[in-house]
Amino acid sequence: MRLSIIILSFLLLTNNSCKSQNTMIDKSVVKKLDIDKYLGKWYEISRFDHSFERGMEGVTATYSMRDDGKIKVLNAGYKNGLDGKYSSAEGKAYIPNKAEPAKLKVSFFWFFYGDYFVLDLDDEYQWALIGSSSDKYLWILSRTPNMNEDTYKMLINKLKLRGYDTNKLIRVKHR
Repeated sequence: MRLSIIILSFLLLTNNSCKSQNTMIDKSVVKKLDIDKYLGKWYEISRFDHSFERGMEGVTATYSMRDDGKIKVLNAGYKNGLDGKYSSAEGKAYIPNKAEPAKLKVSFFWFFYGDYFVLDLDDEYQWALIGSSSDKYLWILSRTPNMNEDTYKMLINKLKLRGYDTNKLIRVKHR
């Protein structure tokens, strides 16, 4: 009986803390996304740490249209520093709901898809804030490998206002 109460208490506490955490993060996306303007090369300026990019520097993401109407995603970078081994991964993405074009699904492995949310985007498509339905993923992307520091600070402030812990962002080195 006592073990059941402890487990139930833990589950309730975990459930409530997850709910409050999720409601604190604003994961709303841009209303309009011109996918043709979004295509091309983006440089990863900052990201939250996660296992599939750990230790990567000089990271880029290049988007292009495929013959089947999906988007080709080519992520590339250097492992353990800019002089490290070059590594790339090819995936695919699509827009599941045309009414929400900034909520994409992306896959790098078979039919397992993750969320790719365009949270904010420069009018001229020079920078983008990318997240997902989870607050565990966050990227700042730029069309250039080095972002103006004032622009970077402005984007950090936007993310703070959304509720993200920007102290967890890792700056990505580029040549």
